[in-house]
Amino acid sequence: MIDEPVADVRARLGGLSAEEILADAAARYPGRVALVSSLCAEDQVLTHMIAVGGLGIPVFTLDTGRLHPETHELIDRTNKRYGFRMRVFCPDAAEVERMVADNGIDLFRDSEFLRLLCCETRKTKPLRRAQVGLDAWICGLRGEHGAEGAKVEPAEWDSSAGLLTLNPLADWDDKRMWDYIHAHDIPHSPLHDRGCARIDCAPCTAAQAAEATEHDPTR
Repeated sequence: MIDEPVADVRARLGGLSAEEILADAAARYPGRVALVSSLCAEDQVLTHMIAVGGLGIPVFTLDTGRLHPETHELIDRTNKRYGFRMRVFCPDAAEVERMVADNGIDLFRDSEFLRLLCCETRKTKPLRRAQVGLDAWICGLRGEHGAEGAKVEPAEWDSSAGLLTLNPLADWDDKRMWDYIHAHDIPHSPLHDRGCARIDCAPCTAAQAAEATEHDPTR
């Protein structure tokens, strides 16, 4: 249980590198902190840091049942690269069956309510199961992701989960992230190379206007 005020956590982590934030989390919350990875570039950076640092922080991911084949392949590549097996959480099959029977396989296209229902069933509920027993979870949120220019802090309180959220890459920009990926030859999704900023369910992954060559690992 976290008994340190979030403001104090932020002050303590301020000025630390991403690697130092992860090491601090491993030491302070042994067995009670994890990275829940979407297999996006940010989470791959964090996975690399955890693995090469020998920090023993588990890495979880979610298989919603609608992932890209490239995402499944990246899970396998990542496991082989770092010599571990990330734990995969899936939605409850019976809940998915009922949802699809009642609303159709692509229900998220029909209304905002059904889109949220799909996300709740396929993502949020498995995420909450992944977070059971944790005091803190690690997120790949960066400053560029802040809503309407809001600052991303190295530590936030996730009121919906009742957990401390750690953002080791809070002060990283896009260039720094991709330079790091290229320098360390970190496995990343080919979807990024095709212009996708996020790695999500296949029907919901939004391709960005930036040309794929921006993230060409050969550059």
